[in-house]
Amino acid sequence: MRTPHIQTHQPSHSDGSAAERVPSARNPYEELASLADDPLDEFLTEDDKPAPRSVGAEEDAWEPPNHRKGSRRRNRATGLPVLVRLLAWALVLSCVVVLADRWALLYAERKASDRLKDQLHLAAAPEVRIGGFPFLTQLADRRLDSVQITVPDIPAHRVTLTQVTATAHDIRIDGDGLTAVRGALVPQMHGQVLLSYADMNRELGASQVSFTPHGPGRVQALGDLRVAGREVRVRADARVRRQGERSVATSVDGMRLDVGDLATYRPGTGPGEGLHLTRASARRLTREAEKMKALLGVPEIVRRLGVPDSAVRAALRDEDELHRLTGAPRFLHDLTRVNLVDTAVAHPRLLERLGIDVSLLTALTKLTRPQIADRFAFSFQLPKPPAGALRLQRVTVGKDGIHAEVSGAGLLLGH
Repeated sequence: MRTPHIQTHQPSHSDGSAAERVPSARNPYEELASLADDPLDEFLTEDDKPAPRSVGAEEDAWEPPNHRKGSRRRNRATGLPVLVRLLAWALVLSCVVVLADRWALLYAERKASDRLKDQLHLAAAPEVRIGGFPFLTQLADRRLDSVQITVPDIPAHRVTLTQVTATAHDIRIDGDGLTAVRGALVPQMHGQVLLSYADMNRELGASQVSFTPHGPGRVQALGDLRVAGREVRVRADARVRRQGERSVATSVDGMRLDVGDLATYRPGTGPGEGLHLTRASARRLTREAEKMKALLGVPEIVRRLGVPDSAVRAALRDEDELHRLTGAPRFLHDLTRVNLVDTAVAHPRLLERLGIDVSLLTALTKLTRPQIADRFAFSFQLPKPPAGALRLQRVTVGKDGIHAEVSGAGLLLGH
């Protein structure tokens, strides 16, 4: 085996200038080491450069990087005190309890309203308001602090009670739980009944008669009535009173029908009843000599006026005497008190000369007091409870209608 011969060329040192022109070979590892000596130092500022470590200092133990450090999404509640968090949870729990209590209250009020509507046969469900807080503790104790019930539009014979409001306290519940209430015992109850004039006008007057207060315990009815093809103004007074312990009734009196401003008719046969001239028409009549002479020519009228025969004869002959007689205040007063119904049959022409229609007078005389009173009379009665007592205390007349106070004791509801 032949060994290859490697020929080496050694530079000649005989010529010094030639040796200097040949560069010496560079070590590649030294170049790599120079690159490793912080090549990024020129790009870093003084603040970014790490602080030099002191000689002999111990190196810190290695820890994993915390990527959440400085994050804005970290949980802020973790930094709150424990007491604040407990208060927040207590507040949330209180809100939940209050909402549950109110929901149970609304449910109980609605169930009570539906049950009262069915038991009392009402057209509309009453409004029920249960007082006291909290409701669930009252239900657990089977005792309610207070209950207010408002019932609108209760039919009562010919009229409708506008509103009945009752308030009871210390109600004892018979039942188990919210959905198993069988009834309730009401020891004491106080209420108000209102019968408004608006309902009376609509139901009694058929939009032709209006009711207004007319003194303590009295109501006045004003309206129009068609008689013999003519409109006649009707006026009546109704006295409101309590009848027994549970009823309110009225008695109608002071009835009169006005025929324009000419005459007034009061049905009946007692004193002051019949057809009478108004004061204004009597004053106009005394100024008309022909009509006055025709009136004084009827002996029945002269006798009721109480005028002496000599004065009548002088007045019929001399107009000055006539005006002197008819101008006296006493004569004018007596003339308005004369009942013209008695002269209608015997002297129909006289009434026509005075401006009174005989057919209208005949139709008026056929109207009796009970017929007219029935148009304005009304009454109502409180329902009798299955147990306990319910009675009226006082009846008054106000600006908006008739008010009645109601009290009850030992009422048993729902059984």
